[in-house]
Amino acid sequence: MFPPDRRQALAAGMAAFGATAAASATAPTAPAAARQSDLIRAENEHPGSSDWQLTYVKFDRNQRFRSPLIEGYCDRTSVAAGEPIRFFVSTSAPSPVSIDIYRLGYYQGKGARHRLTLGPLNARPQPVPVPGEMRLRECRWEPTATLTIPNDWVSGVYVGKLSAKSHRYQSYVIFIVTDNRPADFLFQCSTNTWQAYNKWPDGYSLYDNDRPDKKPLVSGVRVSFDRPYSRCPQVSDNPQSLGSGEFILFEYPFAYWAEQHGYDVTYASNWDIQDKGLPFVTRAKTFLSVGHDEYWSRPQFDTCLEAVKQGVNFGFFSGNAVCFVTPFFPSHDGRAGRVIERRGRYGGLKPAESPWMADLPDPGPNEATLIGARSVIPFNGSGDWICRKPEHWIFEGTGMKAGDGIPGLVGWEHHGDPADIPGLEVVASGKTWNGGEAESHYEATIYPGPKGNTVFNAATIFWCQGLSSPPGHWVPFVHNGKGHGPDPRVQRITKNLFERWRGA
Repeated sequence: MFPPDRRQALAAGMAAFGATAAASATAPTAPAAARQSDLIRAENEHPGSSDWQLTYVKFDRNQRFRSPLIEGYCDRTSVAAGEPIRFFVSTSAPSPVSIDIYRLGYYQGKGARHRLTLGPLNARPQPVPVPGEMRLRECRWEPTATLTIPNDWVSGVYVGKLSAKSHRYQSYVIFIVTDNRPADFLFQCSTNTWQAYNKWPDGYSLYDNDRPDKKPLVSGVRVSFDRPYSRCPQVSDNPQSLGSGEFILFEYPFAYWAEQHGYDVTYASNWDIQDKGLPFVTRAKTFLSVGHDEYWSRPQFDTCLEAVKQGVNFGFFSGNAVCFVTPFFPSHDGRAGRVIERRGRYGGLKPAESPWMADLPDPGPNEATLIGARSVIPFNGSGDWICRKPEHWIFEGTGMKAGDGIPGLVGWEHHGDPADIPGLEVVASGKTWNGGEAESHYEATIYPGPKGNTVFNAATIFWCQGLSSPPGHWVPFVHNGKGHGPDPRVQRITKNLFERWRGA
């Protein structure tokens, strides 16, 4: 393990439960925004470490998705250099704990860079909150440590590996370091969707409710970011997802590939788009929606639609994206953006969706007007990604011909039913099957924006599976189908898009 820089360790202000505080360096104001096109390339030249991975994980026998032996959360989804973030840790019995913080990236193929260690810290059992109104489970734990983000920490996705001295089991906390510098690519992590599917502690996701009709997609249920992430039990039941939301499952292979090739990328959460608005998006040449990006607030949608009009490229390397209207609400102590609720279906509720959806009073615009296509019914399934326009520039250098398919690349959920947008082209299309039986379809699209920009829709959650397979990642098997992992055609299509978008 590469030892943390002494100066970084001094920036960690540890508090609560008698933890001995390290001398906390006063962090100056974050550096002014400036274009640093080689920032990610230089960052990934630092020594990497594979020790970021969880080695030992044990789940509760009754509450199957959590590990009360050691678990935690952060008080902010994203944070900028010079700002504080608090960590809340609970253990099944009092124990010294440490938090090893890593930035996830490429780093010579090891997948992360160790930045610092907080601890030893005194941790103890913290209470599981009782369900509140709208089934909200909101922790009000005592903080275990506070860290002021050092000024040299590059925007990215960071995990804190939690380890206890009293046993060998581990867990994660996860947060995003963001910035406001001009960049080629703005990678929006699907943080709302991570939380929507979070079942911590025992069945309290947005999909769990007490309705007699058992419909899972309704309003009147809220979830809080102030709680640990349980293991994600859907599609890719990877124990290493414990504490990390869906990032390692459905987004990390994309970030790993982009950083491997030195692309100028900066990172943000769903909340950042609403909170910081249009200038935060238009500072980038391209906006990236990756993986499972299902839950968007209406201000986020409006901001991104306006960004297209102002010339920003968009890459929806995602499926089921922008499906539900999801407003934010403050925490019990007034912190903004800490609670979400499903309130409406973008494009309105279709009759075919009524077996699963009801009582969604706040519909939004049809998401296809932004993406180019939308979630279709049946919305689960798997299939091959089949080329339809080999003459299109996105296929340059792939060798693909009309009808050629990339096996299993379409998976879990997907987009179809293209919008009536001038110049929109369907570049790939085909069938999917839910459980091998219920037939559906997808259409991958690209359309021109008003200022020479383009909007690409890959039409699948699993596009990133064809880009890379970093340490700690598993290729998912879903609906009787499985992708084959990294594929040179997926990599070349993505490179063609990235090179066009960054103006190379």
